[in-house]
Amino acid sequence: MVGAVPKPRADIRADRTTSGARGRALRIALISVLVPLSLTLVQCGKAPNPAALAANSQANVQGNAPANVQVVAKTNQQIASSDSFEDRFPAPQFRERFPSASEGFLQRQMSDFSPKRAVQQQPEQAPYMVASLAPQAPYQRPPREDLTTLVSMKSSAFPYFGNNPASDAPFLNISKGDRRGHRSYSGRVFWQDETYSDNRVLMHVPEHFDVRKPGVIVVFFHGNGATLERDVRDRQLVPQQITDSGANAILLAPQMAVDAADSSAGKFWQAGGLKRFIDESANHLARLTGDPNSARAFANMPIVIVGYSGGFLPTAWSLEVGGISDRVRGVVLLDAVYGEMDKFASWIESHRSGFFVSSYTHYTARRDRELMSTLRQKGITVSEDMDGPLRPGSVVFVETGDGITHRDYVTRAWTRDPLKDVLVKMSATPALALTRVAATASSASSR
Repeated sequence: MVGAVPKPRADIRADRTTSGARGRALRIALISVLVPLSLTLVQCGKAPNPAALAANSQANVQGNAPANVQVVAKTNQQIASSDSFEDRFPAPQFRERFPSASEGFLQRQMSDFSPKRAVQQQPEQAPYMVASLAPQAPYQRPPREDLTTLVSMKSSAFPYFGNNPASDAPFLNISKGDRRGHRSYSGRVFWQDETYSDNRVLMHVPEHFDVRKPGVIVVFFHGNGATLERDVRDRQLVPQQITDSGANAILLAPQMAVDAADSSAGKFWQAGGLKRFIDESANHLARLTGDPNSARAFANMPIVIVGYSGGFLPTAWSLEVGGISDRVRGVVLLDAVYGEMDKFASWIESHRSGFFVSSYTHYTARRDRELMSTLRQKGITVSEDMDGPLRPGSVVFVETGDGITHRDYVTRAWTRDPLKDVLVKMSATPALALTRVAATASSASSR
């Protein structure tokens, strides 16, 4: 019959229809497996629960999947509560990315992985830090304390092999065998190896000193019969007075004649002697304070010279020929005007930006009054009390009464601790370029 389909061809079509239906069912089954797997990868490792998997696959299988697949989808649909984007791709919470304090990772040290040994008694910890590759807490420098030390310096007063300018004769003017010595004005002989061989300088830097701020160097010339440790430091308390003043000041005290009744100035007799002394001390102070770059600041810092008793001689010559008299902001004489009045008067007259203080007992009263008279004749105003502030150009003479002894004059003159009093008054005047960086009361209470 025309238009009829032959039977063999109809069978082939039936086979093709059956195989096509099976292929579609297989493809649907594969999609139902691969789609949840892709969703699992998208969620960066967070596996969704079975309800989410069922919800993700339901839309793909309804209407096309075989009956058994539809039954599974319907069953899963009953389990899933919703099918929104937020349910399928929930935003990660902060706690899921960062552990809480109670969930922190245990920190391991290298020692945790080393072979375990039997427990032994630990030796006493050494008083120094040991280098380690393990993490360490940052090292904190302990609070700085006063720095007081003795330093040998070539430019210190002794040993001295030059001439005595008073006589223009060699200073070491007597010999006995290989020994050389000096016969003083009193006729007593002092040997060079015993009296004039100590080149040490007492250096003192208070804990509050700051080289970055305006400050001053106090050069202290001790009197007769003294040593740096026994007298300047422990009896006259010069370093302590500087610290207690709260002034931004440091101390340089060269050893003069050792424990002898002699006022010889040694190298401070020489032209430029004080300048060489300050220049050399600057390097030592820079190393002492731990800042090598501060040497220039120390080398240019203003100076206050304090002469006690026999210290008048190196004070006068330092002002006259020291080479840096313009940097001297003040001169303090403690019962010390035994001579050289012309040198003191000359410096006062030509350096009106500095101050001059002379406190005296009856031992030096005659010469102090003579110096006052000379200055007044030159038209220079002279004050006779220490009640007012120290200003540039101040000239003060203070007579102390009975009961004040020459031996204790460095610690008790017109007031207790006179050097401290001078620095406090000086630091109260900004024009003298000295900063007071610590309160006196707090400095004293810290001791």
